[in-house]
Amino acid sequence: MEKLLNIKYGCIHGTYWMYFGISASFASAFLLAKGYSNAEIGLILAVGNILAVFLQPLIADLADRSKKLSLIGVTQLSGMLLMVLTLLLFILQRKSAALWVVYVLIMAWMTTLQPLFNSLAFKLEETGVHINFGACRSVGSFAYAVICACLGTLVEAKGVNVLPVSGEIVLAMLLLSLFITKKQFDKMISEGGPAQAEVLPADGAAEKDESIDLILFARRNKLFLVLNLAVAGVFFSNSVLNSFMLQIVEGVGGTSEDMGRILSVMAFLEIPALLFFDKIEGRFSCQTILKFAAICFTVKIFLIYIARSVTMIYIAHIFQTFSFGLFLPAMVSFINQVMAKGEAVKGQAVYTVTTTVSAVLASVLGGIMLDASGPSFMLLVSTIATAAGALLVMLIVDRIGVSKNVE
Repeated sequence: MEKLLNIKYGCIHGTYWMYFGISASFASAFLLAKGYSNAEIGLILAVGNILAVFLQPLIADLADRSKKLSLIGVTQLSGMLLMVLTLLLFILQRKSAALWVVYVLIMAWMTTLQPLFNSLAFKLEETGVHINFGACRSVGSFAYAVICACLGTLVEAKGVNVLPVSGEIVLAMLLLSLFITKKQFDKMISEGGPAQAEVLPADGAAEKDESIDLILFARRNKLFLVLNLAVAGVFFSNSVLNSFMLQIVEGVGGTSEDMGRILSVMAFLEIPALLFFDKIEGRFSCQTILKFAAICFTVKIFLIYIARSVTMIYIAHIFQTFSFGLFLPAMVSFINQVMAKGEAVKGQAVYTVTTTVSAVLASVLGGIMLDASGPSFMLLVSTIATAAGALLVMLIVDRIGVSKNVE
């Protein structure tokens, strides 16, 4: 039963990140074909992420407070909404205000789902089963790699209209994954008896602790907020690569097929670090892992900046294993370690909002820099921003562990 629940949770991540690849990583390819400029594409992605910043706490609060809707129920409704919005991409074939709004909503709602799926790991552990987050998240990277490799070839051969078709198929798979996961969760909880009763008081205590308002949270976690400023810098380059990889590849003579393959390789290389993170964390502290990963982010974007061929971009992505592959699970684990019990959820939310804000800045500034000066200048700015973020991570992360332990 433990393996089965982990597999089903992994399938949720797999289908979610497949849809992310279709709608976000291939956004430039789709919107360029519809007549949008780089700056306009950047604005669409930015507004979608800004809207997600406001939607995330609202949807999370709904999931926490609703007596009729469970966390999985909220994600199921969100998946259905995404299916409707993706269907509209078939109807809106040309550049228009309506297509602009629909794509903004797709980006916003898809981004809003990410912290909910991360939180779902802790919800599923109410059954008494340990959820291996790193291993389950690695399924997402594998699925993302496969879909990007396939779409790169399909878009080059058939055009961008294969994207909404693929999106609908993947969303149907996501809803099926959520359904079977919820069915097993409900069954295990109903059969849990005393184990379930033990969980409920803890949940009640956590819910009470989570009533801490954001102002008090900020006062108690000043250094953590500074760390998130550093995270925004580190993730700037990651967001630029996700949003504008097509333009970067074309700048060195590549095509959309090359873009799909590079994104695929990038995701494959995340898998080992995610899969074996539990063992890595057993040997190194999260602080050490975060510092090492931040340096690798900087090396990767610098190598892409100086790249003069598609091959060099492939080589640069070797560092994906040690950058994103380590940073994501290390940050999630680090927050759970240093936060007080009632603060952990807010800590994860702040981290998610930080990466979202970073994506907003990367989308807006990246699009403007592309139209004004081309991909080389955009990559230079990304390298500087990432290096600054990495330096701040190295200066601040150890102090957070000490300060929280003293408290």
